[in-house]
Amino acid sequence: MIPFVTLEGKRAIVTSGTRGAGAATVRLFRELGAEVLTSARTRPETLERGVQFAAADLTSAEGCDTLAAAVRDRLGGVDIVVHMLGGSSAPAGGFAALGDEDWTRELGLNLMPAVRLDRSLVPSMVAQGGGVVVHVTSIQRTMPLPEATTAYAAAKAALSNYSKALSKEVSPKGVRVVRVSPGWIETEAAVRLAERLGVESGADVEAGKRMIMDSLGGIPIGRPSSPEEVASLIAFLVSDRAASITGSEHLIDGGTVPTV
Repeated sequence: MIPFVTLEGKRAIVTSGTRGAGAATVRLFRELGAEVLTSARTRPETLERGVQFAAADLTSAEGCDTLAAAVRDRLGGVDIVVHMLGGSSAPAGGFAALGDEDWTRELGLNLMPAVRLDRSLVPSMVAQGGGVVVHVTSIQRTMPLPEATTAYAAAKAALSNYSKALSKEVSPKGVRVVRVSPGWIETEAAVRLAERLGVESGADVEAGKRMIMDSLGGIPIGRPSSPEEVASLIAFLVSDRAASITGSEHLIDGGTVPTV
């Protein structure tokens, strides 16, 4: 029986694919038959069997050039690009606490790596007549938390807007561009945060998780998404089963965003 989704024969790059949802995506892509290259600043102690790795700091133009060269040299081209890299280190305290360096850092992590890598890799996808680009954004782009995520949310909103523009340009040339917008994902880092919040409140990790969910206005399904669930959505979107899907954003947030 032919599996519902297969990536057999596809060449894929997944940025920040050594932990969390990125690692889950790399693992699933391999299970579905793709040849996968991933990246991070430093090589992890372990990698999924058969996964290729390139060390690169994607917050710099030089790091993006290094990764693009590795894609060409090791994969001979690319069919799937998943921009998983993102995050925030901006201080809490609202807009007044954010200096120019904070804004530059958030844009340099959440927007510019995708812009630079697309500029290097998408032309070859156009030339071969096909490919898929996935930009992983965030529900924060539509519901920022002003105390802590103003710059991060603005950077993700910029990524989403850029992604839509790119899709309108290259979809007629055979390259699909889609966005995946997660809410809270229960990664290792998220669990550590919940543990810390629980300890600080004199409770346990479950109390910490509830605090995080409450800060988001609640999650109707009562839990965060798992990295594997995010990976499954991405795998479907890059597969031939989703061949008519482009230019759209796909939420995976357990119902967190309260509007239509």
